[in-house]
Amino acid sequence: MADRIQKVLANAGLASRREVERWLKQGRIVVNGLPAKLGDQLSGGEKVLLDGKPVRATAAGSNRRYHRIYYKPVGQITSRRDPEGRPTVFSSLKPPRHGRWVSVGRLDINTSGLLLLTSDGDLAHRLMHPSFEIEREYAVRLLGELSPVQLRALQSGVELDDGTASFDRVRRDGGSGSNIWYRITMHEGRNREIRRVFDALGLAVSRLIRVRYGAIELGKLRRGESRSLTPDEAAALYKAVDLPPP
Repeated sequence: MADRIQKVLANAGLASRREVERWLKQGRIVVNGLPAKLGDQLSGGEKVLLDGKPVRATAAGSNRRYHRIYYKPVGQITSRRDPEGRPTVFSSLKPPRHGRWVSVGRLDINTSGLLLLTSDGDLAHRLMHPSFEIEREYAVRLLGELSPVQLRALQSGVELDDGTASFDRVRRDGGSGSNIWYRITMHEGRNREIRRVFDALGLAVSRLIRVRYGAIELGKLRRGESRSLTPDEAAALYKAVDLPPP
C-alpha cells in the first residue's frame, strides 16, 4: 500500500513530517532518479536518496519505535549538524536500532534539561504541534524577584516582536537575594520565549532548565545522562496526541 512520502519518511524515523516537507521543497530528496515533491507516494520498492545518500524506508515502516529522555547540558545544540563545529545532542547519543532520533522540540545552547527523542517522526510532529497544547514546565533562576505587577503581566500576556506571550502558571520555588527560582508552566515553545519574556520585564534569566514535557519528568537524571522511556511513559505520549501505540 502506498502512502505519502512525508509520512513514510517520518515513520521511518528520518525526521518529523514538517522537516521532511522542508527537504522536499529544498529538492534534497530524490526518488528513482527524479526530484520528489509534496504529494508523491511511496509503496516500498523505490530507491530513495536524501542529499545523495540512500535511505531505507517502506510504506509499512518498522513496527518498533524507540523513545528516550536526555538531560541536555548547557553548551550543546539540538541541530543535527553545526557549521561552527559545536557539540550536538545527537553526537552524545547512541542511535536507535531502526531509523534515527528526532528531537521533540529544541532547547537553545544556553538552556539545559529534558529533551525527548523518538524514532517515530509522526509522534514527534504531533507532540510539537500547537493544537495538542502539550504542557512544558521549566525551572527558572532570575537575577531578582518578580513584583506583583510583573507576576500579573506574565499571566495576562507580555508583548513580544512575534506576538503576545503568557505563562499558564508561575510559582516561586526557593532561592534568596539576587538568585530566585520560579517554576513556569506553558503549552507553547517559541524560540527563546521564556528569556525574551523576562527580558521584556527587565529581568535577566541566569539559569533555565526544562523539567517536564507532558507526562514525562526529568526526575533524577544527571546532566548528560539518558534513559529509555518506560512502556507506560511512551503510551502516555501517544495518548496525549490521539495516536495508537505501535
